[in-house]
Amino acid sequence: MAKPSRIRITPSSGNIFADLKLPNAEEKHTKVRLAVAINKILEEKGLRQEAAAKLLELNQPKISALVNYQLEGFSVERLLRFLNALDRDVEIVIRRKRQSKGPGTILVTAA
Repeated sequence: MAKPSRIRITPSSGNIFADLKLPNAEEKHTKVRLAVAINKILEEKGLRQEAAAKLLELNQPKISALVNYQLEGFSVERLLRFLNALDRDVEIVIRRKRQSKGPGTILVTAA
């Protein structure tokens, strides 16, 4: 019987983009978290892509990109404005970073 191989498991940092060592990992992670919140709100409101496009002042292909998390054409600021257009307040809290050797982080939390 073959001896089972050892599999090395590395715990996630919580940011898949950083774990994969992709450039601009914090920004990518922030955009995805914002898009998740936006898409959840669109779903809760039962908005079809056409209605969502009108509300967010986008064309339907851009809404499709947003819904499918193709976020290259969206800035963090633009995603924050979409949340405001969906009747959400956005609160940004700035504080000293936690005691760690790495750089400061960006955290997006949906209430």
